[in-house]
Amino acid sequence: MMFTTRMVQLFAVVLRKDCERVTEALLREGVMQFIRTSEVGAENLSAVKSEASFADLSELRQRIEGLLHAVGMIPAAPGEDDLNARVMVDVNQEKKHLDTVEARRAGIRERQRAIQQEILKIEDIRRQVGLYGIGLPETTLSAKHSFLVMQTGRIPVSNKGQLEDGLEALPSLCMELGREDGSLHYFLISMKRDGEQVRKILASAGWSEIELPAELKSVKADAFKELSAKLEAMTAEQRKLETEAGRIVKDRADHLQEVWVHLRVSELLYKVQSHFSASSRTVIFTGWLPSSAKERLTKAIEKASEGRCYLEWNEAAATDVVGEEIPVRFNNPKLLEPFQMLVSNFGIPRYGTIDPTPFVMPLYLAMFGLMFADIGQGLVLVLLGGLGTFHLRGNDAKQGFYRLSWLIVWCGLSSIFFGLLFGAFFGVVLFTPLWFDFHGAVSGHQADGPGHRDVFDILSVAAYFGIGVIALGLLFNWVNIIRARKWMELIFDKGGILGGWIYAGGIYIASYVISHGYKEFPPGMTLFLLVGVPALLLFVKEPYHHFRHGARQADQGANPVFAILTFLMEWMVELLEIFSGYLSNTLSFLRVAGLGIAHVCLMISFFALAEMTSGIWAFLILVLGNILVIALEGLSAGIQALRLSYYEFFTKFFHGTGKLYTPISLTSRV
Repeated sequence: MMFTTRMVQLFAVVLRKDCERVTEALLREGVMQFIRTSEVGAENLSAVKSEASFADLSELRQRIEGLLHAVGMIPAAPGEDDLNARVMVDVNQEKKHLDTVEARRAGIRERQRAIQQEILKIEDIRRQVGLYGIGLPETTLSAKHSFLVMQTGRIPVSNKGQLEDGLEALPSLCMELGREDGSLHYFLISMKRDGEQVRKILASAGWSEIELPAELKSVKADAFKELSAKLEAMTAEQRKLETEAGRIVKDRADHLQEVWVHLRVSELLYKVQSHFSASSRTVIFTGWLPSSAKERLTKAIEKASEGRCYLEWNEAAATDVVGEEIPVRFNNPKLLEPFQMLVSNFGIPRYGTIDPTPFVMPLYLAMFGLMFADIGQGLVLVLLGGLGTFHLRGNDAKQGFYRLSWLIVWCGLSSIFFGLLFGAFFGVVLFTPLWFDFHGAVSGHQADGPGHRDVFDILSVAAYFGIGVIALGLLFNWVNIIRARKWMELIFDKGGILGGWIYAGGIYIASYVISHGYKEFPPGMTLFLLVGVPALLLFVKEPYHHFRHGARQADQGANPVFAILTFLMEWMVELLEIFSGYLSNTLSFLRVAGLGIAHVCLMISFFALAEMTSGIWAFLILVLGNILVIALEGLSAGIQALRLSYYEFFTKFFHGTGKLYTPISLTSRV
């Protein structure tokens, strides 16, 4: 678990007649990350021809997937039974079938768009009618403030279609009131902004404005009702069309899902074969897989090819492996997935180096807990994270949010644990702390006696914690260097033995000075052994590199005094980087104490505000204060813990230049 999974490389040759069966076996096992055969000197061999174009298969599958997603259906990844029962899809026939389905849906969508535009128009008018009281029988239109124009008039019966067609494109309501002597009487509501267009339409339809008869004044009340009725009818029609559009896909869902599976299998087989190279009789391929899968894959290939194959296995450290990048497969239990996500966001560890995931979990949670120690607020985080995991479980499209929800749960548990150590529950010390009274130390009310009694003691806890984290990072760096057999780097690197020696000496000197009241340094010989010796040994680094790798031709005749001065300058700069770098790294961890103190101070402030009031107001202040602290302080603590993990811990040993292991399998994502 401390290191990534051990990988092996396979170089295989099979007969061309066995290519399809071997391809199916490789996809069925799903453990191989292929390497382009051009890297093994197979440039003169041809690619394996597929029965269908990969682009056509992919395009058709994505079109089907889009239709299924539109009705809330997510096709499941193909299984081994689907691979065994696969059939070739008639791409042209399925394209025609999809064209028909999409054309029918497009016609419905066009009708929906037209109805939606009409709904927006009617809603605009109804909003104005509602704002200015047009819906009340005896209320007149406020011309000063309204954006509506209301008028009554008549037109010849023969011009009815012309009027209605002209007004169709404008937000308006034209209510027919009745007929009289070959004329139609209308009540018209339109927008003031469209006044000029409305006048032209009315003039062309032969509109004659008339006074609204007394018996028709109730039309003002009816207008709002009619608008609402029209909206309800249009909304119902929209829902009906939406159901019809969904039914077009659902009626064909079984067929579409079956075709999608066959297409996906064919697409994956094509992706496998795209890494093959072929001669007239043979096919070659190569790639990486976990050593634990070696025996199983060997049997699968031999069975598929009936023993007509040549398999050559190479360990990752072998000199004849193909390619320089060895893929990295994490070797962590499911419990650590949220913290593996944090590591992956920073980078993929280089193959053969330490995977920090198992160590990130306790370190990250310890930093978060020290900054956000409260039982009650931790319970809230656990509840929020638990709700997230419940709603997102099984949702492959939101696995990142699912892991984030679990991370919130873990952070909440850390808050509860440290809340027990400090005795805090929603900002109140309810019981005797198991470690020390953090609130009392910050507020100056800590009881006398041994332990941490003030802010400086809290800062010392953060400092010692930071020293431990940096020391662990240096130790991991030495392990990585030893595994890579870079012995000179182990000694002379800033993160090597000499750098660690200087850092340890600096810690001892600082502790000695503090313990002696800032008035005394360690003895001279001790200072020389702790700092002087490693500093002098570090001077050897640059001359060694100069003579080990050979001086450049231009430098061979250079003045030796100038070369010595160059070495001195580089030595002084490196010493300065070591001292300033380790000092700043250590002081960075004081932010753990700083945010913890800020968390307590905020809670003290909200309690002080609550004491200035009483009753419900005091309760509301405390509730809102806790919500604010959980939101802001929780986010700050999470970000700062991540920042310290990345820049003060990872940078000591982590080489995020690895390539993630992504084999082609039936469950591979697009």
